[in-house]
Amino acid sequence: MNDVSNALPPGREISGLTRVFGILADPIHHVKTPQMLNALMAREGRDGVMVPFQVSSEDLPTLVAGLKRMKSLGGFVVTVPHKTAIVDLCDEVSDSARRIGAVNTVRREADGRLVGEMLDGKGFVGGLVAAGIDPKGRSAYLAGAGGAANAIAFALVERGVSRLTLANRTRAKAEDLAQRLAEAYPAAAVEIGTSDPSGHDIVVNGTSLGLKDGDPLPLDASRLSPGQIVAEVIMQPEETAILAAAKAAGCRTHPGKPMLACQLDLMADFLGMRALPEAVR
Repeated sequence: MNDVSNALPPGREISGLTRVFGILADPIHHVKTPQMLNALMAREGRDGVMVPFQVSSEDLPTLVAGLKRMKSLGGFVVTVPHKTAIVDLCDEVSDSARRIGAVNTVRREADGRLVGEMLDGKGFVGGLVAAGIDPKGRSAYLAGAGGAANAIAFALVERGVSRLTLANRTRAKAEDLAQRLAEAYPAAAVEIGTSDPSGHDIVVNGTSLGLKDGDPLPLDASRLSPGQIVAEVIMQPEETAILAAAKAAGCRTHPGKPMLACQLDLMADFLGMRALPEAVR
């Protein structure tokens, strides 16, 4: 087992004053957030550390109830498959997170209240723009209707895509997302699609399919064509099966890491990682 202190630079060690942050996921092997935010806190000279917490959906409420009572906890990041379930476990969530129906960053206040926010969508679109891919005025196809996909859908519409097609194995979830988008943005062109991503400028995998070897593809890769941009939300593996298929089809590919990179500053600010921690009493 790796010593958490190995994530800290020489001369720094974990003490009773260290502010603790977590990341909740299941599985947990693919996460990159702890490494990157630990490095950020080290650069800032902050006494904090982020560690991974692997927790099942069944045990999530019990863990969160315990974290609320952990006075040295600054907050935690939430990823697959807990982004939707965590909403009802927070004491307060932002208006945008409530509308999206998912949370991926939770701050613990001094009184123990848990405050949730959703940064996936902003991070995803920011990663695209940083790579020279501006969704504004382009048509987009989104596979998935879970927590991350919900946030991405709202962010793409906010950015000004010309058309957004939602495709999900459970059609009712895609229809629910489309309805919430229509309520928030009545002028947006949103439709329900199939597994066929043809006819779109940008194709996005917003599902967790690709995390594990043998996962089915999230869409019909045989319908991809050169000129399309295929983007991923999964961080690890860096090249998922759908990105490999897209590359073989002559598409431009965009991996999941830029999405996380663009979220780091937002997460750090929301979790108070830039502020000097107070002594735990």
